[in-house]
Amino acid sequence: MGVLNVTPDSFSDGGRFFAPAAACEQGLRMIAAGAAIIDIGGESTRPGAAPVPLAEELRRVLPVVEGLCGTSAVISVDTSKPEVMRAAARAGAGLINDVRALQEPEALETALASGCAVCLMHMQGEPRSMQRAPHYLDVVKEVKAFLRARAHSCEEAGFARQRIVIDPGFGFGKTQAHNLELLRRLDELTGAGWPLAVGLSRKSLVGRILGRRDADRLAGSVALAVLAVVRGARIIRAHDVEATVDALAAVAAVELGAATQATEAQEIGT
Repeated sequence: MGVLNVTPDSFSDGGRFFAPAAACEQGLRMIAAGAAIIDIGGESTRPGAAPVPLAEELRRVLPVVEGLCGTSAVISVDTSKPEVMRAAARAGAGLINDVRALQEPEALETALASGCAVCLMHMQGEPRSMQRAPHYLDVVKEVKAFLRARAHSCEEAGFARQRIVIDPGFGFGKTQAHNLELLRRLDELTGAGWPLAVGLSRKSLVGRILGRRDADRLAGSVALAVLAVVRGARIIRAHDVEATVDALAAVAAVELGAATQATEAQEIGT
């Protein structure tokens, strides 16, 4: 999943793709590099971010959704607003990625009616304040329970199970220790019953581990992406698509090769 921020205050790209034409060009580059999903976000959800008015979010997002529809990628819209979900779906989006897990009024009903798949993320608090004092007794158990409850709510509302993805929300209301514990025990979340999406790319978690600024977090981001996939993640949100795809392809070649050898050995034995 290639991350495409169409905001002037993105922590990862400094607003380089704020203009629709620049955003569409970047989306096409990510698709060419191997992205199967392009996730378009018009409202920053970084710690301390201020809300964006509805009209402005629509103005930022819709031209890019329209510009990238018809490509080989699934187009995702990163939003919590029902009006943006509805408009993006009409413009051709196939996935709604909601950091609030469809808890806003009318969000669940709107997403269901859109026909889109949904990605439900865990976040403790709100973007403005989520990093002030996050607290858990057991972060993995609590995140898993929340995501399970939200996924069940969607299924009870009429979503088919194959339309639901869950995301533990690394960096969203979590300390460094919480993030590392989630990653260490990621397999507990992959067993919840729904495909798992993980977003670690360029986040402060990587910066703190390595002592690197935003622009110098590529190696750490790729390493954590590989670790997440080995531990069961099925969708990786990445800013640096080409490097991430290459790393995951190398890992897949080893894993698939081992599986093929095991199958061949079994066939010889029978």
